[in-house]
Amino acid sequence: MLIEVGERDGEPVYRLQGAWRASAVAELNDAVATVELRPGPRTWIDASALASIDLTGAHFAARLVERLRASGATVDWQGSPPESVVFERDALAEPRDAPPGDEPQESRSAVAELGRLTVTWLGLIRAELGFLGGLTVVFGQGLRSPRHLRLPSVVRHINEAGLQAVPIVALIAFLISVIVAYIGAQELQQFGGQVFVVDLVTLSVLRELGVLLTAIIVAGRSGSAFAAEIGVMQLNDEVDALGAIGVNPYEVLVLPRVIGLVIALPLLTVIADAMGLAGGAVLSWLVLGIPFNQFAVRMQEALATTTFWAGLLKAPFFAALIALVGTYRGFEVRDSSRELGRRTTQAVVESIFMVLLIDAIFAVVYWQLDF
Repeated sequence: MLIEVGERDGEPVYRLQGAWRASAVAELNDAVATVELRPGPRTWIDASALASIDLTGAHFAARLVERLRASGATVDWQGSPPESVVFERDALAEPRDAPPGDEPQESRSAVAELGRLTVTWLGLIRAELGFLGGLTVVFGQGLRSPRHLRLPSVVRHINEAGLQAVPIVALIAFLISVIVAYIGAQELQQFGGQVFVVDLVTLSVLRELGVLLTAIIVAGRSGSAFAAEIGVMQLNDEVDALGAIGVNPYEVLVLPRVIGLVIALPLLTVIADAMGLAGGAVLSWLVLGIPFNQFAVRMQEALATTTFWAGLLKAPFFAALIALVGTYRGFEVRDSSRELGRRTTQAVVESIFMVLLIDAIFAVVYWQLDF
């Protein structure tokens, strides 16, 4: 029994008992909805016998107070209310005559909304840290015992995310490089600096465009696929079935995808760099009359020892972020195909945003290190 109704000096007392927590939502709802309302000018609520209470329990305590007030009673707490009801303080406090204007109520509503957002964000951070922690544990097991790495699955994801993406990555890199070279040629021709188109193409492709375009393409292609595949498994209860037979879902569904993408994306970046330089060379030959051998000589002069590695170093970080976001959003799918579509879209958008954010961080770090 969650609510016991008694009396004190002829006045009704409602004693809250047991655990008022989210795990007992159905019982709390029934208890509050069916509790006996005893007449009396003053009604007391006693929370001293509560075993525990969370924000869900505080919400139902507020509903109990509202029911009692609706019956015409004045509600007081016997002792202090539990600390967990602080977010429901407005509902639990006795109404007072407020001065003209809505400012106090608006202020209290803003504080309550801030509190709810804080609790929501803390819950999200806790879930994400739990996801990373579970994956870290599985990765540690894989380092001790290679069978936990699921190498056949890793190879499959390298093929799907890497080899099958070569045509689209190569084509996009070639075309974007042609566009960059053409725009640069138009501007530099005004100053007689056509040869610097080679520098522009070489530095932009190797340091930024190659890895960035590849990561964005992979985020839209493989990140969405990861979220959709795991999301469908969630809808079909296949993830729960893996746990029921003693298989860790992180080991089967997350780790192979992360490792596969971390291997595939740097390889795709190398291909994108090569095709980007080829596109710049073709455009320089057709528009500016720069032969391929001269392009190659000028390209070597423009290159520093760190130019190629500055771009390639970003690829594993981009790959890990794309795989983690895609798999995490897949695990969040619940209840419906509409949720599946929403989480898949969210995975792509967040992956691209994270790629751009990390790229900006790398740019600042490189600038500080003169890399």
